[in-house]
Amino acid sequence: METIHKIIEFSNEISILEISYIVASVLFILGLKKLSHPLTARSGNLWAAAGMAAAILFTILFHKTTITHADGTTVVKGISNIPWILAALAIGSFIGWYASVKVKMTAMPQMVSIFNGMGGACAALISMMEFPGLQNELAAAGDTHMLTGESIAILLGLMIGSVSFAGSMVAFLKLDGRIGDFKHPVLRIVNLTFLILLLVALVVIMVMQPVAGNNWPIYLFAAAALIYGVTFVMPIGGADMPVVISLLNSFTGVAAAMGGFLYGNTAMLTGGILVGSSGTILTILMCNAMNRSLLNVIIGAFGGTATGLEDSGDKTVKEISLSDAAVLLSYSQKVYIVPGYGLAVAQAQHLCHELDNLLTSKGVEVKYAIHPVAGRMPGHMNVLLAEADVPYEKLVEMEDANNEMGNTDVVIVIGANDVVNPAAEDDPSSPIYGMPIIKALDARNIIVMKRSMAAGYAAIPNNLFYHQKNRMLFGDAKATLQKLVAEIKSL
Repeated sequence: METIHKIIEFSNEISILEISYIVASVLFILGLKKLSHPLTARSGNLWAAAGMAAAILFTILFHKTTITHADGTTVVKGISNIPWILAALAIGSFIGWYASVKVKMTAMPQMVSIFNGMGGACAALISMMEFPGLQNELAAAGDTHMLTGESIAILLGLMIGSVSFAGSMVAFLKLDGRIGDFKHPVLRIVNLTFLILLLVALVVIMVMQPVAGNNWPIYLFAAAALIYGVTFVMPIGGADMPVVISLLNSFTGVAAAMGGFLYGNTAMLTGGILVGSSGTILTILMCNAMNRSLLNVIIGAFGGTATGLEDSGDKTVKEISLSDAAVLLSYSQKVYIVPGYGLAVAQAQHLCHELDNLLTSKGVEVKYAIHPVAGRMPGHMNVLLAEADVPYEKLVEMEDANNEMGNTDVVIVIGANDVVNPAAEDDPSSPIYGMPIIKALDARNIIVMKRSMAAGYAAIPNNLFYHQKNRMLFGDAKATLQKLVAEIKSL
């Protein structure tokens, strides 16, 4: 009777745990759905966080492990080291909260890279810890190979997680300006060779005979994956970093899903699949927006040299005064603002919204043209403008904005460069040739706000600055917008 009672008790605990994982998975899905619109994004984050909190809590309370001894007896044990787990959760939560509160909008891509890299590192460490145990178990059973579902999940989790961790750390250093790009044609061959070697090594490890205590293959495999993560991201630069961040994010999701397979954890599996699939879809969409192939991303063929044919025509730069700009904008019917990373650097999004409201009060239709890869991470401009309470309805995607450029009186380019560079359409030698851009030249007038005539992040010359339709308004975006708003108010 006591045995039956223990079985029922154990079954109930397993059922509670499984149900909690299903609930957590549903919360993840609902949270992701709510992230599709700014009005519900905050609650979506909270729903997904609640799902993760529930999965962690119920795992600590109800997860059981059955241990079979050599004499055939079995022991059911719960999770141990709970004080250490709670301490780690507290420290990690505090670091995450503090970093999120203190981070500047310009450093948001760096923070995303670090957090994503930590997820990849966790997935890789899980695989590193589980491989010796699996190998010992298979060796004790007398198996002649390691071709099992567990070994596949372990090796894929280790490879993808290591690449995500190393690549994310390099992306952080590049975005933070601590290291530069290292571009050389031979890196394409090196990256492709490393990728092939990793896949071959994965197969070799699975077909080799397991030997207890022989862990050097997994260490070499992990080292090779880390090196590939570095060489994969090092040559990538310019306007291509948002695509790379999105791809690395999908890598971390897939690595986490491998952990879910390994442990039979529904919540971990669902979360990993959601992150991996959404990141992959976003990467493909951004590749299409950049007119690049996904293979080029994987082998590190993005970027390229910052050279291009310089237009031999008129190179005269025409400036516009604040008063003239104020008059031109005030008496326009439709104005489009093209935001870029320079707007984030200047922390001028609130003044930009003030200009928007001021012009709208004068009967001017104001919209924002959002390029898919503007900024340093996916959706960077959307997040930046949402912080300034710009209505989501005013943010127009590139294709729709281009359709309206023909009847737009003024396009104001604030801190953007590569996403409006006509070289993408008329200079076959340019690294960004073929990339869809916001067609500012179709508008009647263009005002470009820049500190100087320096090239953008991709270091590519921009002949838009010299076009007869364009006028340059030099200065820091925040100070310039402040003066422009004051000038318009004085009219």
